[in-house]
Amino acid sequence: MEENKNHYNAEPQVILPAQVKASTGDYFLFHTSIPKSEGSGIRKNVYEYYKREQDSSYFVMVRGASKTEKINLGSIQNPTSVIGRIARIISRSFSHNESFDRRRLISLLPKNLTNGQKLKSVLEILTVERFIRKRERTEKGRIHEEFLKIKKLEMLPDLRSLLKFLKPNRLLPQEKKQPSTKLIPQEVVFKKLPRDAKSIETYKIHPPHSKVVIASLPELGGAKAYYIEEVELSDREQEIYKKSLDIINSEVEPPKEDADIKTHIIEEANRLAKKYGYLKKLTPESWRKVLYYLERELLGSGPIHVIMNDTMIEDISVNGVGIPVYVWHRKYESMPTNLVLIDEISLDNLIIKLTHFARKHISSAFPVLDGMLPGKDRLAATFQREVSPKGGSFTIRRFREEPFSMVDLVDLGTLDELIAAYFWLLIENRMTIAVIGGTGAGKTSTLNALASLVKPSMKIVTVEEIPELNLPHENWVQMVSRESYGLGAMKAGEVSLFDLVKTSLRYRPDYIVVGEIRGEEAFVLFQALATGHGGLSTLHAENLDYAVKRLTSPPMNVAKIYIPLINVATIVQRVQLPNPRMGITFGRRLKSVTEIIECENHKPVATWNPISDTFNVNLNESVLLEKIALTHGISKKEVIDEVVKRATLLSGLKLKGIRKNIEVAKFIANYYQEAPFPPQRPK
Repeated sequence: MEENKNHYNAEPQVILPAQVKASTGDYFLFHTSIPKSEGSGIRKNVYEYYKREQDSSYFVMVRGASKTEKINLGSIQNPTSVIGRIARIISRSFSHNESFDRRRLISLLPKNLTNGQKLKSVLEILTVERFIRKRERTEKGRIHEEFLKIKKLEMLPDLRSLLKFLKPNRLLPQEKKQPSTKLIPQEVVFKKLPRDAKSIETYKIHPPHSKVVIASLPELGGAKAYYIEEVELSDREQEIYKKSLDIINSEVEPPKEDADIKTHIIEEANRLAKKYGYLKKLTPESWRKVLYYLERELLGSGPIHVIMNDTMIEDISVNGVGIPVYVWHRKYESMPTNLVLIDEISLDNLIIKLTHFARKHISSAFPVLDGMLPGKDRLAATFQREVSPKGGSFTIRRFREEPFSMVDLVDLGTLDELIAAYFWLLIENRMTIAVIGGTGAGKTSTLNALASLVKPSMKIVTVEEIPELNLPHENWVQMVSRESYGLGAMKAGEVSLFDLVKTSLRYRPDYIVVGEIRGEEAFVLFQALATGHGGLSTLHAENLDYAVKRLTSPPMNVAKIYIPLINVATIVQRVQLPNPRMGITFGRRLKSVTEIIECENHKPVATWNPISDTFNVNLNESVLLEKIALTHGISKKEVIDEVVKRATLLSGLKLKGIRKNIEVAKFIANYYQEAPFPPQRPK
């Protein structure tokens, strides 16, 4: 109600007596039912839909406690008539209070309200919602019907706006026709930053056209919110933008093979604007604003364009129509944004656009999607209301274009140099490592950093559902599963992880890296590990005990005697830090590094201390280092000295600022040339 109060210039609010609030169920519900003419097609937006349906009947359905009645808006001339009709239906619904009539309803309202304000108050009392009934023909010729929730009618301040919205060509007495100030259809809402909000941080995304404000809102109890602020277009700029968008879509020349798409679109926009004289109607600054919105729509992600270009965002969640978009910020964690998608058709179009970016398919027949966007971001989506009652939804998990190297993880405190060097030596000797953790714990980033430590001369084969790994190796075969869109039990053309793991064995790999084991492919992977192949993988589990239970249960069905083939299991979690690092109060940490001797015999090598944010490492207890020493005919002390030597190298790279995977890989390759292990003994 506070938001409505600000919207209507602080008009007095209606406080109802207790007997009026004592209605049953959902009280009263308004909605409009608009018959759609055959062959009219699917409307692009709400405004055009109503504008074209000039001959349709417009009426309000008022559902009382026991009966639904109709009010024809075509015959309404003043707000009092609407209030009167509503009051009579309400009075019949209150069988326990026969004295509740039209005069009673109006008398409940403050005396200083105008007729329009009275209607607005009545609509607020009744919690009004409006629906559009959409009919469209499917490919098989059948009629598909669904109800689209478009917007809350209580946002309209009076009857004049109500009738103008429902029937634009109908004007009330003494009303002059005003030019439209909303040439761009309202498909999304960017809520304004409240005056009482406390700004915490502001940073620019596309200067000077967009920025982000992190604010603390009193209405949320001081919780933080993410506010997108984009430059606003004037009426003339909106008109030029809309026309330019239509012209570019129809007249743009195809780019050359080696051309930059962004540069090509801007050049074409300038050419077409000059051709049609748009540049003469706008100042250079105004045209740059139009270009920003053209790039946002044609090359970007539309309303979520700013969020997608914010490097501080880890996760974007769109949960349906009329619900704020949520983000996961690297510094401020989860919080709502001021962006709300209010048009279901526009949301479906955005999901289809993202699906095309991922080179996947989504439809009513196949309403669930899992794909990878061009920037290595992972997309999961549902389409329309097939499996998500609130409308289409999607989540985008952001990944860095340049993945974290092992030096990056050391610098972030995920692990220390000694643990990193310990992993390096194990991988060189083809040991198997499993990264275990929950969603968003950092399993894939840790796995990618570990795989980057593989010796350059070794052959790597990676198997994934979504291509998330990015390794600096040339001798690397990347395999990705393929789903089938066929119907029925037999899905022709499907290639599962199980098939790919079997195929990878024929490539004679030194290391098999599986993005995540979750099904029958685990059995084949463990068979490969038993034949001497090295392995790296991730597994969803809270701790090592639950990981073993998952592996030994359907659908993985790994025998307990094979569990020790996982030489080391490391648990990675997202934790609260005792001391903030670079202003961030949370981070990812390897909570434990454990060697698996037998199925139920585990020996911890390193643990994280949550009080001091340090690692307790005891390599003297390592069974695997002793095994490496026996293999090479040297003492365990010499192996530990080698680990310390490599830890010193990684520490030096961190101090020098050498962090990129390619640069770190060069130093690792050079290390093998200058300091081979085990060292050559003099004859």
